[in-house]
Amino acid sequence: MTQKHPSFTIGIEEEYLLVDRETRDLVPDAPDDLLDKCQAALEEGQVSPEFLRSQIEVGTRVCETLAAAREELRHLRATVARISANYGLAPMAASTHPFAKWSGQHHTDKERYNILARDLQVVARRMVICGMHVHVGLDDDDLRVDIMNQASYFLPHLLALSTSSPFWQGEMTGLKSYRLSVFDELPRTGIPEQFSGFREYERTINVLVSAGLIEDATKIWWDLRPSARFPTIEMRVTDVCPQLDDTIAIAALFVCICRMLYRLRRRNQRWRYYSPFLINENRWRAQRYGCDEGMVDYGRGEIVPFSELLEELVELIAEDIEYFDCRDDVAHARSIVANGTSADRQITRYKSLIDAGSTEEDALKCVVDGLVEETQLGV
Repeated sequence: MTQKHPSFTIGIEEEYLLVDRETRDLVPDAPDDLLDKCQAALEEGQVSPEFLRSQIEVGTRVCETLAAAREELRHLRATVARISANYGLAPMAASTHPFAKWSGQHHTDKERYNILARDLQVVARRMVICGMHVHVGLDDDDLRVDIMNQASYFLPHLLALSTSSPFWQGEMTGLKSYRLSVFDELPRTGIPEQFSGFREYERTINVLVSAGLIEDATKIWWDLRPSARFPTIEMRVTDVCPQLDDTIAIAALFVCICRMLYRLRRRNQRWRYYSPFLINENRWRAQRYGCDEGMVDYGRGEIVPFSELLEELVELIAEDIEYFDCRDDVAHARSIVANGTSADRQITRYKSLIDAGSTEEDALKCVVDGLVEETQLGV
């Protein structure tokens, strides 16, 4: 009997901040009918509220190709932008707002979010952050867990390429992804545990469910997890990217990594195990420096420039790049390294305006303008 290959379908979710075009600040109470009109213009489930009323989430349908995922996201961004503009608002695909105050935001009045707000208190109220999630179709439960165990090693690489949150409440944090500093205050986050198979994973989650601490696995917020809703593995470590090309490049790398690890499994091989302790060191370097200062190559025991690590990864997934016909998408990752991430562009723009004599307030507003423009670029 021939073994069925995974579908390797792709789905991408993006969270946006809703910005007042006049003040450039977040709108703490987005109009109720804005979401209603977005939902009416899109297919069921493609747009939904987020924890804060100043956020909105979109998600593609199940896509067979990266090209299809790109077109879906282009349509979703364009639709939200068009409808938001009628209210003097705009979506901004960045993981933090350059100057908005978290204390001025309100959470969505929905049972799930009310429970989160009550349970997590100020930790939840500080969640003025947005992320990007990439789903890859892996139909077998044990396969999803096995790929999760191995793919965790590559999460810092994907994070480094995505960074878009260098500012927090009007201050330059010195980090390229301050979002993770905020997100890591939540319980059940970070690099996932290692499991022998799906049954062990399920038993572990059920301990918390049986104790009444969570209702299901959707409350497990690891950087990578088996989706509780779909037959997919869900990558969640990355910042959301203003430029659509960056988003697709990262999605292409992730789906290729998943297929590469599946190929190893088919040959009774696997990626070398590295402890979460070691992976977290590179996660921190990605969070702090983005692509700038390199990461630890644990086989060599030294810090290696990120551009070199990326080339090694591209070589590993060369067969998979051909399979998914995503050469241009993966090649764009090299452009991110060469030209900088969103975080780099935000910092450069802010510093150049300050050097030219702008006030901090005006410089930060210009950073917002740049992010809004990039979010709608090409849509």
